[in-house]
Formats: sequence, C-alpha cells, structure tokens
Amino acid sequence: MNRKKRWILAVILILAVLAAYVLVSLWVSTNYIVVREYTADTGKSETGFRAAVFSDLHDHRFGGDNEKLAEEIRQTEPDVIIMDGDMLNAESEDASVPLELIGLLKDTAPVYYALGNHELDYMENGHSELIEELENAGAVVLDKSYVDIEINGTKVRRGGLYDYAFGLNGNNDAAAAPDDIRSFLQDFQNTDSLKIMLSHRLDSFIFGDASKVWDVDLVISGHNHGGQVVIPFLGGLYGGDQGWFPEYVHGMYQKDNLLLFETSGLGSDKQKLPRFNNPPEVAVLTIK
Repeated sequence: MNRKKRWILAVILILAVLAAYVLVSLWVSTNYIVVREYTADTGKSETGFRAAVFSDLHDHRFGGDNEKLAEEIRQTEPDVIIMDGDMLNAESEDASVPLELIGLLKDTAPVYYALGNHELDYMENGHSELIEELENAGAVVLDKSYVDIEINGTKVRRGGLYDYAFGLNGNNDAAAAPDDIRSFLQDFQNTDSLKIMLSHRLDSFIFGDASKVWDVDLVISGHNHGGQVVIPFLGGLYGGDQGWFPEYVHGMYQKDNLLLFETSGLGSDKQKLPRFNNPPEVAVLTIK
C-alpha cells in the first residue's frame, strides 16, 4: 500500500471514530442518567441532610412512566426531593409526565416543586389548573412563597422564586425589584433558619447586586442545561441570559454572599443544538 492510500485510510478511520464518538455522546446525553454528588457547606446544619435535585425533564420519559428515573432517585436515599422546574413543555397537552413522577416519588421523601418558564407558559396556554394538579399529586409547589420545615434536626426555610431578584430595563439593582418580589425576599430572609431558595433560573440572582443584597444561604437552580453542548476543556456552550460560555452553568459556586448550585438537568425542549457530551443528571446535594 503506497503512502497516499495509507493517508486516505487514516483519515477515513479518524472520521469514523469521530462519527462514532458523536453518535454515542448524543445517545448518552439523551438516555444515560448520571448521579453526581455535591456538598453545600452552609455552616448552619450540624446533622446535615441529602436533597435529590433535578430539573428540565421537558416531558422526557426514561422508560415507560419514568420508573427508571424514579428508581435512580430512590437509590440516593434522599431526605427531600427537589423538582426545580421545566418538567414539561409550554406546548404540552397535559401534565402527565410530572404528575406521574410525583406519584412515584412522594412516598420516598417530601417533594418540593419550583416553577420554571415552561410551567408558567403552559399555564398561560390555558392550563391554569397546573399548580392544583401538582399539589394534589403530592408535591409542595413554591413560587413567591415558602415553607418552614425541620429536616434531621435542622430548621429550614425553603422558598421558591422564578422571577428576577432585581429590577429590569437596565436598572438591575436589587432595590429596583418589583414591589412583590422585593417584599417576598425581605420576608423570606427574616429568619434564623437555614434559608434555601429554589430558583429555576440561576440568572435570577447573579446579575446586579442581588448576590450582595439578599440574605439567602443557598440558591438551587437548573434552566441552562449545563450549557446544552459541553465542549471538552471549555465547558458549556450557552447559558440563557449569560450568553456564550457562561460562567455559572453547572455545579457549586460562591458569588458574594450567595452559595449557588446549578444542576445540568435531564433533557431539553427545542434548542437548535441537542445536548452533547452532557448526560442527564440527578444531583445529590448534601447540605451541611
């Protein structure tokens, strides 16, 4: 075999390997659930507790009625379960996917559900009964509201907020937040309990001076799908309001006064690019 033919064969083999890598990664990023462990040290819990956190299911089913997903979550033995928004799509015909999943999980641990942009759009599309359905299925729905609970001896105030924790239209100071948001956050932070906020968009707290003003011990988010496409050595490609190659897209961060956690989620809706190098994630968050 002459040198030219060897080069052609080498190029073909390289292209075949790359094509196989892309196809396998696309399949894994849609179907293969990974469970990742994280720790949030808030300094406010001597005993600690475990939270199973997941978001952005987008009506996807991992086997039948999501029994595969439910079993992965059960095996983490969580003290609480957090469904952090976008469990369905704005255009979904019904809420059967999140309702079925809540039914599978409600006996494992208390289920707390934060609304995402797709839930809000779904309700605007003629499904105003969604919150009632979620609550009847067994979840505690939190949006501009909170509950005071105790977990393993730790007093916790758990709240939910989708909206931005600052003003809009160029004035992104926390003091310029709409009256209802500012009033809710002022009330929420008025406690000695461990303060955990479920906020589907991490973007809601990272701009302006929100991370300096609001007294929240831990913000738990999703929304950005881990950057959707994860490029080796560079990270997530795109992240909502943060744009290209976002700084806050997956994992644990400290920003000013806030401890932030963002899961990469389980699926995607109609993004121009599919999830790539980015397997569906169930995050197990040990809060200490």
